[in-house]
Amino acid sequence: MYLIESKRNGEWIYDPGMAMALQEYVKDHIFLDDDVLFPYMMQPAVQIGKFQNAYEEVNQPYMDAHDIKIIRRETGGGAIYLDDRNMSFCFLFDGSTDIHGNYARLYEPVVKALENLGVEHLEQKGRNDLVLDGKKISGAAMTLQNGRVYAGYSLLLDPNYEAMVSVLNPNQKKIKSHGIQSVRSRVGSIRPHLAPEYQEMTVWDFTDYMICQLLEITNVSEAKRYELTPEDWAGVDKIAAEKYNNWDWNYGRFNEFEYRLTERFSIGTISVGLTIEHAKIAALQITGDFFGTKDIKDVEEALVGVRLRKEDLLKALRPLNLNNYFGKLTNEELVSFILSEKV
Repeated sequence: MYLIESKRNGEWIYDPGMAMALQEYVKDHIFLDDDVLFPYMMQPAVQIGKFQNAYEEVNQPYMDAHDIKIIRRETGGGAIYLDDRNMSFCFLFDGSTDIHGNYARLYEPVVKALENLGVEHLEQKGRNDLVLDGKKISGAAMTLQNGRVYAGYSLLLDPNYEAMVSVLNPNQKKIKSHGIQSVRSRVGSIRPHLAPEYQEMTVWDFTDYMICQLLEITNVSEAKRYELTPEDWAGVDKIAAEKYNNWDWNYGRFNEFEYRLTERFSIGTISVGLTIEHAKIAALQITGDFFGTKDIKDVEEALVGVRLRKEDLLKALRPLNLNNYFGKLTNEELVSFILSEKV
């Protein structure tokens, strides 16, 4: 098995979009004579499944406040929070093996490796989770493309519970959608279950250990490697820019959904019903018992076709004085309401 590290010019890549683009480029353009392992670590990010509605999965105000990105992957499954306290592992396997759809088989080397560190009571549970003492420490995903199985999972050595709980706790909108929603599971941690002699392992010690176990070598220096060429990196950059670091892919890929909100303001009650297509407002209706001197349709028409993103909504409303439509209400208050920042 080849090792392809998420490194460029000897430095680890922490940008979530670049890490995902590297994997996709290799998956689609580099065909070697053996399977491939990609270890990767990200700056704080939420990785959502290919068929999920981003707005149902994350607390966007919390993400904005803490500079947490969202990345839509090419495989299915649910939303996971990733950061630089835990390592993730991705693979390309020969499609002729029996591993496609066999999550127990995928996790088998991990279970053995963790047991060697003193971790007990591991089990592969449900469709794609690895559970330790009843708590989830890993979730896996895989797909079959170009005759190869593209699979991956994260291993929660030191999860940031506060960030994980906050970011994966979406603000409550009454959303009607056909997106595949995540099943919220109790999350555990690997470190407390390590044998005493391994308690001081850093995330890098843990990563090197896992690489050696997965590649069946005694030292990372023995790994069989593929080094990306400048032409390869140009291809990775292109994918990152056009896809994984592109708002339309991460938020706008989901086709259509609807939601409705009602909030009591000092000027009265406002209710908003929205139809969203590819993360843009396709239809909007504003009702309530507020008092205004101008037709509310001006506000509705100004927002139709606008991305469901704070800066875009504020820009669209800039030409309007909302006091003429609602009474004393600012653009910021209306946009925060639409984005469910008022809860």
